[in-house]
Amino acid sequence: MFSKKKQPPIRTLIGEGTVIQGELRFTEGLRIDGEVHGDVVATGEGHSILVISEKARVLGKVKAAHVIINGHVTGPVLSDELLELQPLACIVGNVRYEVLEMHQGATIDGELHPLKADDKPALILAASNQG
Repeated sequence: MFSKKKQPPIRTLIGEGTVIQGELRFTEGLRIDGEVHGDVVATGEGHSILVISEKARVLGKVKAAHVIINGHVTGPVLSDELLELQPLACIVGNVRYEVLEMHQGATIDGELHPLKADDKPALILAASNQG
């Protein structure tokens, strides 16, 4: 379903040890390995991807088409297409998604809401690779 779309390039990196205070807006792709104290929002009409690595921390709203989280987010998360929660993901806040893929070990302290509330939520259970 999503593999047919070409992923946008990740042109921006917030490196480990970097702390940004204030709203962060981006187009196409962004990877965060550091800390952001403020909202992280994809802008523009095109497809966007946001990667929050296992080393990253975001204190604020997160919004992009394709969101991959393996770090800590304190604030609401909105994914217009696909939300991938990797094993070390920790979210404290409400989550809205089109399609959700959640791996074993990921945690959410908040409410889950599909974007199309009338339809059944699109939920993908990631199979455990352990025996």
